[in-house]
Amino acid sequence: MNRASLEKRPDEVAAMFDDVAPKYDLVNDVLSMGQTRRWRRIVVEAVGAKPGDRVLDLAAGTGTSSEPYADAGIDVVACDFSLGMLEVGKRRRPDIDFVAGDATNLPFADNSFDAVTISFGLRNVNEPRQALREMLRVAKPGARLVIAEFSSPTFPAWRTVYTEYLMRALPAIASKISSNPSSYVYLAESIRAWPDQNGLAAWISDEGWQNVAYRNLSGGIVAVHRAEKPGGTGAGAPAGTARRRRDLRTAG
Repeated sequence: MNRASLEKRPDEVAAMFDDVAPKYDLVNDVLSMGQTRRWRRIVVEAVGAKPGDRVLDLAAGTGTSSEPYADAGIDVVACDFSLGMLEVGKRRRPDIDFVAGDATNLPFADNSFDAVTISFGLRNVNEPRQALREMLRVAKPGARLVIAEFSSPTFPAWRTVYTEYLMRALPAIASKISSNPSSYVYLAESIRAWPDQNGLAAWISDEGWQNVAYRNLSGGIVAVHRAEKPGGTGAGAPAGTARRRRDLRTAG
């Protein structure tokens, strides 16, 4: 797969991730200059899970994003549609429950999870809005949604530098350390085609989630979106107004 758009063939995307699975975490650390670990910590903090909660970690890949929950004694399900990624994850962490599944048609019952999270995976889903509806279905009333995704840098000069890095430096670096450099051309192009912070917030709200807010990380390279499923104790504003809320106080 060399070109990216919002129309993706799930079999091609899965095959691409199968191919890069063995070195996936290492390559990500190099290309992000070590920032992925910080981003993951912030996602875990935003999820705010505690023992007794059940967390669904979508696009979990090799389970790196699921490990903090398992290590804290939290029941976490690591779900991904790449069998290659899941196989690597099961070898690394046999104590984590790895499940093969498509985010647009999740193999879980309604109202099953206290929190649903997906990091850098919604962009790769063929029908991301359908995935947001599926996440809502399997979440319990009042459950938390946390999405980490590449986004749009907030400062024009930084946006220009970042775009140049994506389209020039990233594929060149990947060619030295990845078994499938073309997959990182796809990565760069898929990021350029993805909605910005407010665009994704509107999608989340439109699909039924409420209290939608986001936090910019690394100058907007990444945004962590948060929301809740209606019906829980202390539910806030109706979904129709949620898209207008932004959480910029903790941007960084």
